[in-house]
Formats: sequence, structure tokens, C-alpha cells
Amino acid sequence: MYTDTIADYLTRIRNAVSAKHKVVEIPASKMKKRMTEILFDKGYILSYKFVDEKIQGKIKIALKYHPVSKTPAIKKIDRVSKPGLRKYVNSENLPRVLNGLGIAIISTSAGLMTDKEARAQKIGGEVICYVY
Repeated sequence: MYTDTIADYLTRIRNAVSAKHKVVEIPASKMKKRMTEILFDKGYILSYKFVDEKIQGKIKIALKYHPVSKTPAIKKIDRVSKPGLRKYVNSENLPRVLNGLGIAIISTSAGLMTDKEARAQKIGGEVICYVY
């Protein structure tokens, strides 16, 4: 039993990237599925597949590497808001990751989205993680 499933999700991706794995399997949830879709849309992962099983299901993520230098697309992936200390921001104080080169995943009242999308819609929320 995990107390912080999002931290487990990010750690599995971080460990797979550092070990240069091609695919990583993660237990599924609605939030993790949406985070995976955001990572795919922004070009941080190669592809993904949702495998539905009887109870929970899994997410299979194909990690993305540079074809020649073999450097990963995800340099760093950090959890910001933790169960012990939640980090909420309003629309004026949304974080910029590496001056706009990275993304922050924000949980808003309109669902999970990147910091740029939340800034455009002028809504704040809980900062889940930084990816660059």
C-alpha cells in the first residue's frame, strides 16, 4: 500500500530513465492516466498504452531518448505538492519551469493541465510536479 501514488508514479519513471529502460509499467488511476497524456502531448514520452485489467489496470509507457546521443527526453521530474505539505497557487503566481522550457502539471478545478494552459485560462490550483 502506497500513501503517495503520484510520487510512486514519478519515481518509477525517474528510475526507468536513469536505468535506460525502454518501457515502464505503472499501476493505473485516472490522475496518472491524465498525467501520462500530458507527458505524451508535450513530447516527454514516446508512447503509452492503458491496459485494463479486472481491478486496477496498468499504464505501459515507452520512454523517449535521443536517437544518436541516447540522452533521455525527461532530464528531471520532481514532485512539488506532497501529502504532508500541499502547494497551491493562484493564476497570477503559476510557476515557470526553466523560464518556460519545462512544464508544471497543475491540478485545477477544470482538471489536470500544464502551467501554460492554466495561465491562459486564468485559473490556479495545486502544483503536482515539474518536468524538464
